Amino acid sequence: MAFLGSTVRCAVLLVRPPVSSLCRISARAYSSTPTQEKSVPYEKTLKQGNGAASGPTKPLPKSANVVVIGGGSLGCQTVYHLAKMGMRDVVLLERDRLTAGTTWHTAGLLWQLRPSDVEVELLAHTRNVISKDLEEETGLHTGWIQNGGLFIASNKQRLDEYKRLMSLGKVYGIESHVLSPAETKDLYPLMNVNDLYGTLYVPKDGTMDPAGTCTTLARAATARGATVIENCPVTGVKVREDDLGVRRVKAVETPHGTIETPCVVNCAGVWATKLGEMAGVKVPLIAMHHAYVVTERIEGIQNMPNVRDHDASVYLRLQGDALSVGGYEQNPVFWDEVSDKFAFSLFDLDWDVFMQHIEGAVNRVPCLEQTGIKSTVCGPESFTADHKPLMGEAPEVRGFFLGCGFNSAGMMLGGGCGKELAHWIIHGRPEKDMYGYDIRRFHHSLTDNNRWIRERSHESYAKNYSVVFPFDEPLASRNMRKDPFHQVLTEQGCVFQERHGWERPGWFNTDGPAPVKDYDYYGAYDTQKNENYKYNQLLGEEYTFDFPPHHNVIKEECLSCRHGVAVFDMSYFGKFYLTGPDAKKAADWLFTADVNKKPGSTVYTCMLNKRGGAESDLTVSRLEPGAVNLPLAPESNGDAYYLAIGGGVAEHNWNHIRTVLQDQGFRCELTDHSEDMGMISIQGPKSREVLQEVLDTDLSNESFPFSTHKVVNAAGHQVRNTFEFDFENIPIHNYVCLMSTLLTHLFLYFYHLILSGYRHWHADLRPDDTPLEAGLAFTCKLKSSIPFQGRDRLEKQKEEGLKRRIVCFTIDEKVPMFGLEAIFRNGVPVGHLRRSDYGFFIDKTIGYGYIRNPDGGVVSPDFIKSGEFTLERMGVSYKAKAHLKTPFDPENKRVKGIYS
Repeated sequence: MAFLGSTVRCAVLLVRPPVSSLCRISARAYSSTPTQEKSVPYEKTLKQGNGAASGPTKPLPKSANVVVIGGGSLGCQTVYHLAKMGMRDVVLLERDRLTAGTTWHTAGLLWQLRPSDVEVELLAHTRNVISKDLEEETGLHTGWIQNGGLFIASNKQRLDEYKRLMSLGKVYGIESHVLSPAETKDLYPLMNVNDLYGTLYVPKDGTMDPAGTCTTLARAATARGATVIENCPVTGVKVREDDLGVRRVKAVETPHGTIETPCVVNCAGVWATKLGEMAGVKVPLIAMHHAYVVTERIEGIQNMPNVRDHDASVYLRLQGDALSVGGYEQNPVFWDEVSDKFAFSLFDLDWDVFMQHIEGAVNRVPCLEQTGIKSTVCGPESFTADHKPLMGEAPEVRGFFLGCGFNSAGMMLGGGCGKELAHWIIHGRPEKDMYGYDIRRFHHSLTDNNRWIRERSHESYAKNYSVVFPFDEPLASRNMRKDPFHQVLTEQGCVFQERHGWERPGWFNTDGPAPVKDYDYYGAYDTQKNENYKYNQLLGEEYTFDFPPHHNVIKEECLSCRHGVAVFDMSYFGKFYLTGPDAKKAADWLFTADVNKKPGSTVYTCMLNKRGGAESDLTVSRLEPGAVNLPLAPESNGDAYYLAIGGGVAEHNWNHIRTVLQDQGFRCELTDHSEDMGMISIQGPKSREVLQEVLDTDLSNESFPFSTHKVVNAAGHQVRNTFEFDFENIPIHNYVCLMSTLLTHLFLYFYHLILSGYRHWHADLRPDDTPLEAGLAFTCKLKSSIPFQGRDRLEKQKEEGLKRRIVCFTIDEKVPMFGLEAIFRNGVPVGHLRRSDYGFFIDKTIGYGYIRNPDGGVVSPDFIKSGEFTLERMGVSYKAKAHLKTPFDPENKRVKGIYS
C-alpha cells in the first residue's frame, strides 16, 4: 500500500469506528490475537526448526549456578557477560527460539547521547560489544551498521536540549555536531528543513540486527562454557526458606526436568510479570502494542543517517534503500491478556493509532507520501512506570534477579545492562550507579498497584519523546501517599512534587491553590481531558532551560530561611527502627560513622556497599532505654537506633539494610514507622526562638547541643526533637495540631532545592562514589579499629590517593545550570556537574561535580587550585571558580546553630 495522501487518509479514518473508552481497548480483537507471520526489516530471524514441540535443543543439567530465562537481547547479553566474567555452569532457557518474544521485531536503533551520564556509559559498552568485541571473539559479524544519527529540533527548547547532550558527550569523547537547516539539507537531501530550528548529528550512531547480535552472543557465551537451551519453557520457580526465614531461589521447573539453582534471572520481557508470579515476585510492567512500518525502495535514501524527530514523535530508521517509520503516540494499545503462545508473532496494525506517525514522517521526508509500504510490524513491548528498566535482586526473594521492562530499548541498552547485571549477580552490586534501574527504587506499596502501573506507564510512553526538562513532575497516579497536612497546604497554594508515591511540598504559588487532579490520559481513550488545570499549567511554565517563572518565589523562601526561620514538611522521609540482640553489631557494620555514642546522640553517616560506594547518607539516633512509646520509642531488650532517611530513597535503604542483616546473619529487627510519624524541620537563625515557645525543654547550646535528640512536649504533644537539622518527629495523630500551633508563630516555607555543605544522595553521592571522593571522610570511623562494610576499599583508596573527587563550582554570570554541564580544566574535559542550582545568598550559580585527572593521576588539592576551570552549558563556556569547601557555609557553623 502507498503512504496515505490526505483524501485516502480521511477515507480510512471514516471506515474505522472510534474507541469510546479506555476499558474497551482490551476487547479489540487485535489486542490479544496474533496475526500471520509478516516480514521485518532484517535478513533473517531465528525461526529454524519445528518449534517447541521438538523438545529442548540440549539436555537439561541437574544444577546450575545461574539460570537466565528469556533468549532475547537481555538474556543473551547477560549470559555472555556472566561467562566472560568467569561464571561457570550458566544456563539460558528460551521457551521457543532465541529472539522469539519481542527482540526479533525491534527496530534495533542505537543512539549514543542521552540526558544521563550512566546511560551514556551503558550505551557506549553496548556499542563496543556489538561493533568490535563480538566480532574479534567469534569472527562473526553481528550486523552492526554505523550510519549515524540525526536529531531534529523544530524549536529553540529542543535544540537547547540537544546542545546539552553535545556538551555532555564531550566528557565521554562522543563526536556530535549542531547543524543549521542548510547544513542538514546537505547531509540529508531528501529532508524537508523549512520548519527546522536546527539538528544534532552524531556520526557514530547506528543500527543493530537482533538475530545477528543474539546468535553471536550465544556463540561467544557457549564458547566460554555457558549452555543455551531453546524450546524449553519454564513452568515454575521453586523457593525455599532458610533458617532465618529468608525466602531464596531453589530451582527452576520445566516440562523436561528441574534445574537446581540458587539464582534465576528474569529476562522474559512482556512475560516477566507471569514469571515473577511463579516465585511470588512483583514485576511492575505492562505490555503495549508498539509498531513501525517498512517502506518500499526510496531512491537517494541510501547511506542516510537514522532520524529522530522528537517533536513529531517519529523516528526514521535506514533499512538499506528503504525506511522503517515508527514512534510513540498518546493512545497506545494495551495488551491486557498476554499470551504464552505468542512467538515470532505480530498484531494487526491499528491505523487510527499509527496515523500520526505517518503524518510526521511525510512532513519530514516528503517523498514518503508517494512511497509504498512493504510491511507493517506491530508487536508487544514491555513498558514501566518511569520508562526505565527493572533490574537487580527482587526484594521478595533472594537470588531472583530482574532484567526486564526495557521500554523498547533492550537492544541498545542490552550490552551495558547485561554487564552490570552480571556484576550484580557475581559481586552483589553493579559497577555503575544503577539506582535509576533498580527495582528497589519503587515503594513496595506501588509495585502491585494496577492503577499506578497502568497510568504511569501510559504517561511515560506518551512523554517518551518530550523534552527532558530539569523540573518535570508526573500527572499520572498522584495523591497515592499524603500526610495529614496535605489539604491545608493545598489550600495555601502549595505546588506539590511526587517522591516515592508521597506528595511532597515543593513551593508556594502566590495565585492560590493548584490541586493535583485525577489522571486524564491526555484526553486519550475518550477520557475527558482536565480543563482549567492550574497545576498542569504551572508545570508547563516550569518547563524551561532558563530560570523558571517561580525563581523569585524560591528566592524569597530561601532568603527567609537564611535570615529568619522556615519550616519544612519532611513527613515523606523514611523512619526506621533497628533493634534486637545484635543491633549494636549491625550498626557498627552498617554505618561508616561511630553511632554508638551515648543514648540521646544523633550522627550523620553513610552506608556503603562492598566496593566502598555510598548506598545512603542518613542520620542515626541512638535511643535511650525505657518503656515502649510507639511510634516515638520502639520495643527493645537492648540497643535501639532510629534512622531518618530521604523519602525518595527509603525503599532502597530498607532493602539494603535488610540484605546486609541477612548476609551477616545479624539477629535484628528492622521496623518501618514512616506512615506513623510526621516530620518537620525548623531551620534558620530564629528557629530556636520559635521552638522555645512551643517546647517544654531548654534549647540552649549547653542544654541541647548539636547532634543530640530527646523526647519532649510540644504544645502538649510528645515529639522527638533532633538538633541535627532541627527535626521534629511527631506521632501522626498529633501532626495537624502541632503544625497548626507552629503556624501561629511563623510563615510557612518548603524547599525546592537548597544547596548546602551536606550531600544529596543520588546526585552528589551515588553507589559508585566513595565517602572519601565525596568529601565525607569525616563520616568514616577510619581512626578506630571498628570494622564496617566497605572499610577495606576506603583504606586502600586513602593509601593510593583519590583519582576523582567532588568539587564545588561557582560562576559569576547569572546563568541557569541544572547538572550535566561539562567541566573543563585548562581546556581539557575532566568531568561534568552532577547537580546545580542558583545560590540566592551568594548570588551565584553553584554546582557540584566529580573531576578526574586526565593523566590518570591523583586529584589533589593542588591539582584543583592550580587549574583554570570552565563550565560548558549548551556549547558555551563560562569561567568558573573551584572551591574545596562550599561557599554556602564553609565552616559548617550554621548547620550547628552558630549564626554569628
